[in-house]
Amino acid sequence: MRTLYVKMIVCLVGILLCVPAVYAQTIDTTAYHQLKGVEVVEKARPSTTREATPLQVMDRAGIERLGIQDLSEAVKRFSGATVKDYGGIGGLKTVSVRSLGAQHTAVSYDGVTITDAQSGQVDISRFSLDNVEMVSLSIGQTDDIFQTARMYASAGALSVKTSSPDFTSSPFHLKAQLKAGSFGLVNPYLRYEQKFGKKWYASWHGDYLRADGNYPFTLVNGDLVEKKKRNNSDIESWRTELNFAGDLGKAGTLSMKGYYFDSHRGLPGSVILYNDYSGERLWDRNAFAQARYENRITEKFALQAQAKYNYSWMRHLDVDNKYESGRQDDRYTQKEYYLSVSGLYSLTDHLLFSLAEDYFINTLDNTIPECPFPKRYTSLTALAAQYKDTRLTATASLLGTYITEKVERGDKPSDRKRLSPAVSLSWRVMPEYNFRLRASYKDIFRVPTFNDLYYLRMGNTNLKPERATQYNLGMTWSGSLPFINYLNASVDGYYNRVSDKIVAIPTMFIWKMMNMGEVSIGGIDVNLSAEVPLWKNISLSGQASYSWQHAIDITDETEKNYRDQIPYTPRHSGNVSVAFQMPWVNVSYLLTVVGDRYASPQNIGRNLIDRYAEQTISLNRSFTFASCSLRLQFDIINVGNINYDVIKYYPMPGRSFRGGLVFVY
Repeated sequence: MRTLYVKMIVCLVGILLCVPAVYAQTIDTTAYHQLKGVEVVEKARPSTTREATPLQVMDRAGIERLGIQDLSEAVKRFSGATVKDYGGIGGLKTVSVRSLGAQHTAVSYDGVTITDAQSGQVDISRFSLDNVEMVSLSIGQTDDIFQTARMYASAGALSVKTSSPDFTSSPFHLKAQLKAGSFGLVNPYLRYEQKFGKKWYASWHGDYLRADGNYPFTLVNGDLVEKKKRNNSDIESWRTELNFAGDLGKAGTLSMKGYYFDSHRGLPGSVILYNDYSGERLWDRNAFAQARYENRITEKFALQAQAKYNYSWMRHLDVDNKYESGRQDDRYTQKEYYLSVSGLYSLTDHLLFSLAEDYFINTLDNTIPECPFPKRYTSLTALAAQYKDTRLTATASLLGTYITEKVERGDKPSDRKRLSPAVSLSWRVMPEYNFRLRASYKDIFRVPTFNDLYYLRMGNTNLKPERATQYNLGMTWSGSLPFINYLNASVDGYYNRVSDKIVAIPTMFIWKMMNMGEVSIGGIDVNLSAEVPLWKNISLSGQASYSWQHAIDITDETEKNYRDQIPYTPRHSGNVSVAFQMPWVNVSYLLTVVGDRYASPQNIGRNLIDRYAEQTISLNRSFTFASCSLRLQFDIINVGNINYDVIKYYPMPGRSFRGGLVFVY
């Protein structure tokens, strides 16, 4: 099977080589030029065509142009990314890359990874898009070798970069925003930025969100069709963040961040015929403080260090019925202490080396009987080398992992030691055209979560890490054509293999976590983006992505689900985004299409989740007067009022409306 995928990928790239690199000569916008005596005030955007591994980027301009107002909506624009959405404004949202599972996807916030040692999954609904400058998704190992060792330790990474103030026109800025919409949505937001002296600044922002979330939906069960309303879908949350940063002169730069999030939400649960009761409630409190230090000590050597303390508390209340005859009330507390130091050495103008060392401690306390109170000690060491010139980029890295754990009661797993290599290559085929071929390989693993190891009687301390091997082969092209300002295109074929997959297996009277799974994943990702001037101040910009995935279970030939598509993985999915920029109003149209999926390993009719297409239309207009600006936006979400599920039995909202007002001084 692996040979089949390799042949398919090679044929695909061979066909693409015939794509006219024959178009007019283009300029490589990714080439490096040193400018002297110029102050750069614009935000740097990484090149997606030069990267040796797939990289997709959405910056602030693209976010506003398309009218996107939620982080999960932005991530859905990326090919190869699957957002599991449990419904509604308050529903949990996790990200999986190329069907490897959310535990294999790292989520970083301003360069520091967000973690959850208990479940291994990060709920991205906890983060606002209002203060975000750039969102990027990388698959495999990125070309940026000057980063934390933790960023080497995942199959893919979703990176969120927040906005940095620009004080060229004023020593302070104020931004006030209000969103409101269907199902009781109210979301005010306030941000203030202040400059201190010539080299230091502080920024603060906070927002409040509440919604009833009790949206109508249609329940279909054979010939029975019922109009119902989602219950227990309310949410109320507070979020605030404080930043302080400055220039230490020859001693480097320092930035510090404090973050707090507090939410109380209902978990509506799955839809069951004749029973619309749901009594699950969830309280989340998360606070972290992080600091980042950077210093270019000499022309050849740079140093950076990061430290973070993270505190997370969760309460889960589950009441069986309205009479409260059954009641489960659990509380979980996680803490993390994290330190990272990395150095970058430039041997020549083209040859770079980096070394990063991360050390962190994770703890978990809970109120579940027989809690072992685990404490995990992790050391990550990453060594990388990179050669880069105008035509060739070659990167190799080796990650060393050492993990040991302690428990107060019960058994603990053995210490884990592993070396994980990664190699990538990008080659510009002809000097005069920005047409590149790229190839990459990465071997990575993820350790069992605290839930996998210790949860009640299901946990298994003998679990081995889940291993993933990634291969990617593709091409990128960027340039301009007649009547097109720019055109970017990328096509990647890939093959992933997951071994020792951690799954729950029934054993006698209870379920048990086991290393029993093996998954074969092959696919193709296609991305296009372009901008077309139409007339004077009117332009059209658009992007499109398509993913084909053949992700099958190859664990056991005797099982009924052998070679069936793994759960929640559509074979076909894609999206189209189009934005008309006009002097009087900007209009954007978003289309998301997802094919048939299955909710369980066996691909039979009763497990089928139907395909769907969701459309969103957004209108916005900005006004400028004196030193202030005002932006108005109105969205129609799910224009066709389509009744669909992302997760089976968790219906998504139908047509809804949302409006927003942003004032900036």
